[in-house]
Amino acid sequence: MSYETLIWERDGAVGRLTLNRPETLNAWNAQFGSELRAALENEAADDEVRAVLVTGAGRGFSSGADLKAGFEPAEDGMPNLRKELGELYHPAIAAVRRLPKPVVAAVNGPAVGIGCSLALACDLIAAAESAYFGLAFVNIGLMPDGGTTAFVPAAVGRARAFQMAMLGERVPADRALAWGLVNWVHRDDRLLEEMGALAERLAAGPTRSYAGSKRALNRFIYGDLDEQLELEAEVQHELARTKDFLEGVGAFVEKRDPAFAGA
Repeated sequence: MSYETLIWERDGAVGRLTLNRPETLNAWNAQFGSELRAALENEAADDEVRAVLVTGAGRGFSSGADLKAGFEPAEDGMPNLRKELGELYHPAIAAVRRLPKPVVAAVNGPAVGIGCSLALACDLIAAAESAYFGLAFVNIGLMPDGGTTAFVPAAVGRARAFQMAMLGERVPADRALAWGLVNWVHRDDRLLEEMGALAERLAAGPTRSYAGSKRALNRFIYGDLDEQLELEAEVQHELARTKDFLEGVGAFVEKRDPAFAGA
């Protein structure tokens, strides 16, 4: 298939998926979510692809949802986040976890919001020295989605999960490594070479073994992932109807500090 918001390339048994909206730091919109889901469920699922590398074009991995693009409205005129998450974003995240092959992330810059979710959904993660992670949802009056309420506490524990969710602070690459969010940190100019070599190593390895490990670890660590994704979508949909969300998005677009009222 031909895509407009991402690039799919195959080199032997390695598939490379590059998020390709660099002018927005690879922010997600409906088309991006649809194409990402399609690529993961089709090209990446091909039996001849034995490992997948995910990275971002330009200066970032992904800056999260494209707030300037807006969201499809529900019957009440407010954003239909339940539909967008349930039909586009969350199936893409689940597809990463369900692929019976290694998926590695080369986080080449900011990985924020749903972009952070995608990075953390991968099996093995490396960050460039200049990269950072963040659950910035709170800054616009929302909560973490994309499975991060499962992925983050499993990686960093209760205290740091609450810290990331409630403060929305940047977690730079070195701290992400110390906390257990990522496996490696590489120099910016070495990241893709290092992770490309890792993907080739995995593609040449016992992929049935990797699939078995992934299946068992998924069940033990993320056994209720589908239910968690549904909960995130439901609560996110509720929060999108609050005054704080409208204020948060308005402040983001206008580049000012939000004035939340708790309503």
